[in-house]
Amino acid sequence: MRGYKIFSGNANVEFARRVAQYLSLPLSEAIIKSFSDGEISVQVGESVRGKDVFVVQPTCAPANVNLMELLILTDALKRSSASSITAVVPYFGYARQDRKAAPRVPITAKLVANMMQTAGIDRVITMDLHAGQIQGFFDIPVDNLYGSIVFTDYVRSKHLANPIVASPDVGGVARARALAKNLGLDMVIVDKRREKANESEVMNVIGDVNGKDVILVDDMIDTAGTIVKAAKIFKEKGATSVIAFCTHPVLSGAAYENLAKGYLDELIVTDTIPLKQELGCIKVLSVASLFGEVIRRVYHNESVNSLF
Repeated sequence: MRGYKIFSGNANVEFARRVAQYLSLPLSEAIIKSFSDGEISVQVGESVRGKDVFVVQPTCAPANVNLMELLILTDALKRSSASSITAVVPYFGYARQDRKAAPRVPITAKLVANMMQTAGIDRVITMDLHAGQIQGFFDIPVDNLYGSIVFTDYVRSKHLANPIVASPDVGGVARARALAKNLGLDMVIVDKRREKANESEVMNVIGDVNGKDVILVDDMIDTAGTIVKAAKIFKEKGATSVIAFCTHPVLSGAAYENLAKGYLDELIVTDTIPLKQELGCIKVLSVASLFGEVIRRVYHNESVNSLF
């Protein structure tokens, strides 16, 4: 076999280290700096000739900087004669701009896909894409992993008295249904109306939550407005407790202030994105070993789907 190496951008170095540790590999050296005008400079610190290279870099905030780091590092590796380059992007930024929702707007997720392929990326490994159809924006293999694999084990370990799964909006029903099916639970849905970007108003709960331990499921939490309002209405309708699970803790704007209101008993997230600050109700579950196992299977041409 050719051998493989793990590189990391600056977006989530600790996550990359955990992935490399799972694989019993050192994290390979790449010097990534910024010039005084903000331009990014990359130098690969070791030979990658003939190697299969995996670059770990979520395109989280600051999304533009982290995306450019990924593209420039890819170009450096390609010009250094790497045999193949796989982008390990635990969180795929710009995924919410996946269609023309209004006149004269871009489909930025498709643009990002084009840029990644043009830079020289041969494969993408990501987790819980906000819109599944983004896989079709690429003309290269895309492995979209599921964070629910770690959530299921955690829910079972809680031994909740009367659990029920909930989707915070109609768009997330498929995700909530999948978790409910795995756990053998019923589910409810929050019907909401979004007045403008990053703001939402919870309107109604479809289903009964009285006396239940509600398990809210979403792919990401941004300002936490939706999830906190959903938790509030569940409590008002008699829920015993409300736990939220989300794969990507974007947590921008007033997110920490919203979470501090206390409507959520617990927020369970993964480490695809580094947390900006700690908060008592937030618990982080690592998916680094899952990504490490997928990298190992991709390199050895083994099945990824059988993991799930």
